[in-house]
Amino acid sequence: MSALDHPGIRKVAAGLSEAGHHEAANGIRVLADAVRTAAEAAQAVGVPVGAIANSLVFSAVRDGAAGPLLVLTSGAHRADTDLLAGLAGADRIERAKPDFVREHTGQVIGGVSPIGHPAPIRTFVDVDLEQYEVVWAAAGHPHAVFPTTYAGLVELTGGTPARVAR
Repeated sequence: MSALDHPGIRKVAAGLSEAGHHEAANGIRVLADAVRTAAEAAQAVGVPVGAIANSLVFSAVRDGAAGPLLVLTSGAHRADTDLLAGLAGADRIERAKPDFVREHTGQVIGGVSPIGHPAPIRTFVDVDLEQYEVVWAAAGHPHAVFPTTYAGLVELTGGTPARVAR
């Protein structure tokens, strides 16, 4: 089985194609090594670290109930959880545990794609990604990434553009 046959990558490729993002689907790269950080991904594809769209899953807690929040942030900085809580109308934002991430995305940390989840997830897309002509996002596996644009990320996810770092 080739890496492109991995179910997570196939699901992301199908989602990209179904959304009309054929160039992104055809541009999926399977890398020799896992890229679990923005710096590793940037080095692997030869782009500035800021052009990497980190898919960060958080637990947004409001009135004692927790739900998933996906934040696509530029690899050049860290998301600010206090800022995110205000944007999401949550009491607090917590880093999600691996089981929570898998439950809501169907994917593992390090390979969480902006798309291909069992159900839609509320998403914020970092406005700092807009400065890059091409941004790279995980493709459902820690060894896979795909190229897209800032506008493409917003469209694919139905996400809300936002400043996610101070």
